[in-house]
Amino acid sequence: MATAAQWIEGARPRTLPTAVSPVLVGTGAALGAGVVTPGRAVLALVVAVSLVIAVNFANDYSDGIRGTDDERVGPLRLVGSKAAAPAQVKRAAFIGFGVAAVAGLTLVAISGQWWLLGVGAVCILGAWFYTGGSKPYGYAGLGEVAVFVFFGPVAVLGTVVTQSGAPSPLAIVATVGVGLLTCAVLVANNLRDIPTDARTGKRTLAVALGDADTRKLYAGLILVPLVLSIGAGTRSWPMLLGLLAAPLAVPPVRRVLQGADGRKLIKVLQETGVVLLVWSVATAVGLALGRVV
Repeated sequence: MATAAQWIEGARPRTLPTAVSPVLVGTGAALGAGVVTPGRAVLALVVAVSLVIAVNFANDYSDGIRGTDDERVGPLRLVGSKAAAPAQVKRAAFIGFGVAAVAGLTLVAISGQWWLLGVGAVCILGAWFYTGGSKPYGYAGLGEVAVFVFFGPVAVLGTVVTQSGAPSPLAIVATVGVGLLTCAVLVANNLRDIPTDARTGKRTLAVALGDADTRKLYAGLILVPLVLSIGAGTRSWPMLLGLLAAPLAVPPVRRVLQGADGRKLIKVLQETGVVLLVWSVATAVGLALGRVV
C-alpha cells in the first residue's frame, strides 16, 4: 500500500505552477479592470488545482496499465511502480475531477456564466482522454496543443470572465504567454521521456520531432512569452515586469540546448515551472497596475 508521502509525490506537486499561473494572470486582469472578487478567485484556483492533480493521477493510471511507466526516469508513478493498485489511483483521479466540478459549478452559479459549464465538461474530458481511452490524444502528438488551449486561453479567460467580464487585449496576449510556458513544462517532461516513450509506442510530439528539434522547440516556447512582455510593454509599461523571469529562464534553456538528458532534465522541469510562475506573477501585477498608468 502506498504511503502518504508516495500519494503526495504521485500527485506531482511540482506541476502545480501550471494550475496557479493562469488563475493569477486572470485575476490580475480582473483587478486591472477594477474588479475585486477574492471569493471567485479562490474558487477558480480550487478548480485549476483539482484538475491538475486529477489529470496527474489519471495519467498515472492510464500510462501505468499500458506499461508505459514500467521503465521511468522521472518522479514516482504509483501504478508503474506498483506502489498503489490501479483502481485506487483511478479513484483518486475521479475524486479530483469531482472536486473541480463542484467548485466550477459554484463559480458558474455565482458569476452567472452558465455557458462555462460546457467548457468545464470539455476540460474534464480532455484531462481524462489525454492518456485515457482506447485512442488517447497524448499518444498522437497532440498533448502540447491541448495544454496550450486548456492552460492558456481557457483557464486564463475563464478566470477573467467569471470575475470581471470581457477580457482586455492585454489579457488575451497574456493567455498566449501562459499557454506557451505551460507547454514548455510538458516539452521538458517529454524530452526526458523520448527513449522510453518511443519504445512503448507513446508518440508524443517530442518523439515525432526527435531530440534536436524538441530542444529548439523548448527554447522557443520560453523565448516567445518574454518577447510578448516587451510587445505588451509598449502599450502598458507594467507589462514589462514579465521580463523579471528572463534571468531564471537562462539556466534551463542553456541546459536543454547543451544536451541535458535523463535525470538532468528533472531539474530543467522544476526550473521551467519556476519560470512559468514568476512570469505569471509578474504579468498579473502588470495587468493589475495597468489600470492606474
